[in-house]
Amino acid sequence: MNFPSKLIEDAVTEISRLPGIGKKTALRLALHLLKQHEANTEALALAITRMRTEIRYCKICHNISDDEECSICSGHRRDPSIICVVEDIRDVLAIENTNQFQGKYHVLGGVISPIQGIGPDEIKIETLINRVELAPTEAPIREIILALSATMEGDTTAFYLAKRLKEKGVKVSTISRGIPFGGELEFTDEVTLGRSIMTRINYSWE
Repeated sequence: MNFPSKLIEDAVTEISRLPGIGKKTALRLALHLLKQHEANTEALALAITRMRTEIRYCKICHNISDDEECSICSGHRRDPSIICVVEDIRDVLAIENTNQFQGKYHVLGGVISPIQGIGPDEIKIETLINRVELAPTEAPIREIILALSATMEGDTTAFYLAKRLKEKGVKVSTISRGIPFGGELEFTDEVTLGRSIMTRINYSWE
């Protein structure tokens, strides 16, 4: 692809690094931005820069946040006795969109995958165990919901977590299999995902 300007070429190269965007789409976006008022383009650039440099992660659940604690962990209307364990921040967004879950979350930041060299120490498992252990006596954590994708890696992670949590005497459940094997929570429709949360079942590793 030939470009009339090195500046356009550089912009297209960077935009095309985004997932799902090829060079042609990147060129259309670059030319669109070029036609916009300069203030609009600067606002977009500033928003992206601030997101990258100022975003924080909740010290409790590891969800994205503007402060030390995310709005879910600090929310007084959420049930602190139920924690929904998910792989990724996108899964939190997907479950929240169902309006069916009123507990709190724990974002692992990945799943156990021996093939990719990801073990239990590479994801946020110990902080989950600590949350269960350090929960106040008057407000214990009663249930852990394993809302992990129905993949081999997700099942491996669920099995490991269930064994660790069994020692703590906390109920462990998993979302029902309305989600097809190999399916990602992020791409599951809201009705199916919401129903799978509400009709969760006790986790069994036998």
